[in-house]
Amino acid sequence: MKKKFLALAPLCLYGAAACAQSSLTLYGVLDEGLMFNSNVATGASHGAHKWYLDSVNGLYGSRWGLKGAEDLGGGMRAIFTLESGVNLNTGAAAQGGLEFGRQAAVGLSDRRLGDLTLGRQYDSVVNYAQAVTIQGYLASEIFQHPGDFDNTANSLRTNNAIRYASPNINGLTFGAEWSVGGSPGNISGNGGYSAGAAYSNGVVTLAAAYLYFKNPTAGTASQGFFTSNGSGTQLTGILNKGYASANSYQVAVAGMLYTLGSVQLGASWSNVEYGNIVALGGASARFNNVDAGIKWAVTPAFSLGAAYDYAKGNSVSTPEGGNVGNQHFNQFSVLADYFLSKRTDLYAAAAYQIAAGTSSTGAAAVANIGNAGDSSNSHQVLVRAGIRHRF
Repeated sequence: MKKKFLALAPLCLYGAAACAQSSLTLYGVLDEGLMFNSNVATGASHGAHKWYLDSVNGLYGSRWGLKGAEDLGGGMRAIFTLESGVNLNTGAAAQGGLEFGRQAAVGLSDRRLGDLTLGRQYDSVVNYAQAVTIQGYLASEIFQHPGDFDNTANSLRTNNAIRYASPNINGLTFGAEWSVGGSPGNISGNGGYSAGAAYSNGVVTLAAAYLYFKNPTAGTASQGFFTSNGSGTQLTGILNKGYASANSYQVAVAGMLYTLGSVQLGASWSNVEYGNIVALGGASARFNNVDAGIKWAVTPAFSLGAAYDYAKGNSVSTPEGGNVGNQHFNQFSVLADYFLSKRTDLYAAAAYQIAAGTSSTGAAAVANIGNAGDSSNSHQVLVRAGIRHRF
C-alpha cells in the first residue's frame, strides 16, 4: 500500500490550488529471507553447504522510493521516480552501493501520448516481457533463468536512458528506450537500445521485447550494460564468464500468460547472443531458454506455484582449436505464499538445478541457480523462507 501525501509543506505557500495539483508518493518493499545453498564453490568452503540471510533476491528486492507528479494542465504532468535498493542485513544500498541504483528518472507524461523519461531506468525486456516469464509471475531468485543471462530478473538497469512508454490502448502497451553511450566521436559506443510490446485482455497476456547493447563491458562504471551497477561486470559465473570480452550483447524474449479463474499458466522463450568475443577470436556465443510455469490461488490469501526451465548454450570454437559453451541446464522450482494481510506475507521457495556439458571457460559446466554462485559440481539446491512487507 502506498502512502500518498501533498508536496512538502513549504510548497503550500504558493496556494491551495497548486498543492492540490502536485503529489509525492513514498513506497517500498522489505523482503528478508533465510537462504540455504546446498553447494558453493568459493574459497575454503568449496563444495560446502551455506546458510545466510538475504534481502535482495526475494519475491521482491528490498527497496524504498519516491514518485512525484505535477499537473501542468491539458492532460500533461511532470513526473519523476527515485528508487533505491536496500540490503537489510548491512544497511547498505544494493545495486553496487548506488544511492538510487534501481531507478532515477524525470520526464513528462501525457494521458493521450504516453510518457517520455530520462535517467537510469528499466529496459524494455523488464518493462514488457518480464511479466510473462516465470520470474515475472512467480518471482524470486529461485525462478531466475541461469545466471539471469537474459536480464528477465532485472539484475541490470540502463544508465543514460531516454525512454518512451505508450498509454494503454485497449490493452496494448508498447515502448522503446535508447541508452546514450557518451563515447566521444562514437554515438553508439557503450550504448544500446531496446523495444517491447504487451497486450492483455484480462485472460491472455502476450508480450515480446528486444534489447541490444554495444560494448556492454565498458571500462567506465557508469557506462556499459554489464558495468551499470557500479560494481563491475555481472558475468561472474562460468556459464558466461568467458564471454566478458564480447563487443555486443542482445536479447530477444517472447511469451504468454493465460489466466483461467484462480490459475495462471505461462510459457516463454528467450535468445541471448554475446557477439564478437575478443577472447574467442571474434566468435559469437548464444543461449536459448524456455520456461513454463503455473500459479494457483488456492484461496485469496494462499497461493502455490511451480515451474520448469531449460537453458542451452551453443558450442563456440576457440582460437586454439577447442570448443567451449556447449552446456545445458534443467531447473525445477516451487513456491508457497501466504498473506497475513494485504501488505505482509510469508513464503517458502525451493529450486533444484542440474547442469551438463562444457562451460564458457572450457571447464565442466556447473549449476548456478539465479546468481546464487557457482556450485562445485553439476547440481545445486537453493531454498528460501522469507517475509515480505510492503508500504
